[in-house]
Amino acid sequence: MAEFKKSEINIEVLLDENRVPEALFWSAEDGDVYKEEAKAMLLSMWDSNAKETLRIDLWTKDMPVDEMKKFFHQTLVAMSDTFNRATQDEKMTATMKDFCDYFAEKMELIKK
Repeated sequence: MAEFKKSEINIEVLLDENRVPEALFWSAEDGDVYKEEAKAMLLSMWDSNAKETLRIDLWTKDMPVDEMKKFFHQTLVAMSDTFNRATQDEKMTATMKDFCDYFAEKMELIKK
């Protein structure tokens, strides 16, 4: 039987008295990341049995709105790249990239 290596990614969430995130930290030993602070995270996992996405979306209460807009834009761009690598669907990838450009323009993330 093949021997498997185990790799862990840990997420620590510090909550206030109302269970609102105060701070987020993540660690990934294989990537030499130890308790790095983050202001927001989006985690999606595919449940193959239920055929649906499981999600955790968290952000700290001091996450600035302008940074949240950039975070979403960069996440959308990354999702387009991942979609392309996973499907090789160039036409839909281009459509997704067009939306990313539109999003950036409407959020005033790019100069005209």
